[in-house]
Amino acid sequence: MITLEGFGKDYGDFTAVESIDLHIGQGETFGFIGPNGAGKSTTIRFLATLLRASRGRGEIAGADVMEDPIAVRQNVGYMPDNFGVYDGMRVWEFLDFFAVAYRIGRTERRQIIDNVLELLDLTHKRDDFVNGLSRGMKQRLCLAKTLVHDPPVLILDEPASGLDPRARVEVKALLKELRRMGKTILISSHILTELADCCTSIGIIERGKLLLHGPIDQVYQKIRKNRVVEIRFIENQDTGLSVLRSHPGLRSLDVEPISVVAELETDDQGLADLIDQMHEAGVKMKSFHDRDPTLEDVFMTVTKGLVS
Repeated sequence: MITLEGFGKDYGDFTAVESIDLHIGQGETFGFIGPNGAGKSTTIRFLATLLRASRGRGEIAGADVMEDPIAVRQNVGYMPDNFGVYDGMRVWEFLDFFAVAYRIGRTERRQIIDNVLELLDLTHKRDDFVNGLSRGMKQRLCLAKTLVHDPPVLILDEPASGLDPRARVEVKALLKELRRMGKTILISSHILTELADCCTSIGIIERGKLLLHGPIDQVYQKIRKNRVVEIRFIENQDTGLSVLRSHPGLRSLDVEPISVVAELETDDQGLADLIDQMHEAGVKMKSFHDRDPTLEDVFMTVTKGLVS
């Protein structure tokens, strides 16, 4: 659904994006990760037909971004990182304005507005003035206006920026619902926890370079050199620690207040054997948890140049 081939963007002598090759398949939720100034918004603005590439090309739903921008806009719902509202306009009027821009007929517009208000839980705000909404409600409204023409692709630039924790959770729930509806979503953020549990694939960009991308499970596997297990003991913790210390693959051991965390060079069978050794030694465990890397782990590893 979304393809970039050698995309790059220069501003005079400054290179914002060097060269990006990327494909995001239909139905994916792609997390575009990187610090502020890494090139995320530049790439997104190109895909949204708001700037031209210095080199390379892009395609969305079969339409060339630079050669056929009108077709791209029909297939894309774009939510910028900063957006304005219109004083004196009510919520339904705001949505109606954008529906008219997409040449949706009067009768159809009313039903569409009702539908997106219900999806975004804004029905009770229908007749409120837009400039009187809270930031979280304005964020929902901006997401609602990206949906009025029912685009197959959503491009969302920092959609949870500046929201309180509750509103962030609600935005993530909405993203999951949109994915269930079959939307292809590109979402950018520099806050990694926003993306950890709602993306099917990720890409890490820094200083205009796409350092790593792919399905999130494959990315985790690529950067994980060792296994990290968290164990909570019920009885015979000292014996359990002895078993861990004698393991030939032990790389680190951290005894925390309520658990023990061990880093081991081993595989699935090795972890199963370790559990058997614990039981044979009379150790009772409340839990034995194989920790996955976090997006923070992935980002720090990749940006240190540890993954080629």
